[in-house]
Amino acid sequence: MEKNFINTDHKANLVDPFNRNIDYLRISVTDRCDFRCVYCMAENMTFLPKVNLLTLEELYRLASLFIDCGIKKIRLTGGEPLVRKNIMWLIEQLSKKINSNFLDELTLTSNGSQLSKYAYDLVKNNVNRINVSIDTLNEDLFKKITRWGDLRKVIEGITVAKKAGLRIKINTVALKGLNDKEIPDIIKWAHDNDMDITLIETMPMGDIDGDRTENYLSLSAYRATLEKYFTLSSCEYKTGGPSRYYICKETGGILGLITPLSHNFCADCNRVRITCTGKMYMCLGQDDSVDFNSLMRSKATDDDIINLIYQSIRMKPISHDFKIDKYNSQPAVSRHMSVTGG
Repeated sequence: MEKNFINTDHKANLVDPFNRNIDYLRISVTDRCDFRCVYCMAENMTFLPKVNLLTLEELYRLASLFIDCGIKKIRLTGGEPLVRKNIMWLIEQLSKKINSNFLDELTLTSNGSQLSKYAYDLVKNNVNRINVSIDTLNEDLFKKITRWGDLRKVIEGITVAKKAGLRIKINTVALKGLNDKEIPDIIKWAHDNDMDITLIETMPMGDIDGDRTENYLSLSAYRATLEKYFTLSSCEYKTGGPSRYYICKETGGILGLITPLSHNFCADCNRVRITCTGKMYMCLGQDDSVDFNSLMRSKATDDDIINLIYQSIRMKPISHDFKIDKYNSQPAVSRHMSVTGG
């Protein structure tokens, strides 16, 4: 693999039309996953042809140019990022940007299935914290929600990751009729094991072989249930993402709420997303995109790509159009979250 790309001089920071500084890039390195979560995918998924995906070298080049434009935090996502072949090469290269003080943080979101294998390598390459998705602590329900997942393997991966020195934050999608009664126990479990936790509303993206309205749980409304168990106090803790954070007095731990549907968080949006095919979505909940794939594969110069980056940021909308109710049960956007990156 060719491992050296020449960076252009640092440019002005990325600022969108609403004066938001864009310094956070999420990169989906693959649309593939070894789970088939019911709110994310259909069970019999047709994944993208591998030739359509950016190579790891192309992903690194593109990420480097975004860093030159002022991106300070990168999160690798998927699908499941750790199932991408040779993914550690990309992580190793990006970690050098941290050592050179060009990048503040490199992190990733994972389902935890591969953590036992990769945890120590992640720490060695400047990944200090990760998000792990767990929607239930019941093995049978975990299998029902993920279809293919093994909870014991995920818990083992978290144990290894913590021993390696990784800080873990748990992500839990709140699902009415599935895990809503268990959520207080999941919060206690996370905090008892020195892990923060964020609850997330299901998002209307892609066909999932079902009706999302059946399991949609408004976290703005569910907060009243949480306050029967916990005394929640707002805090200033931030990670660069869309969560609003609270301290749980009873546990001393941090609880985050991501509420794209019941309480729009777009006003503070500081991020854009690159898909595994090289499309950039300026907003998770909009279909407008810019294609870096064709530009990069037409032998474009670094300056050509940087110019498109700046043009793209000027197209970022003020907010998403997510809706989910009995009148809006179809996906707001046709692409799956696994393609866009969580």
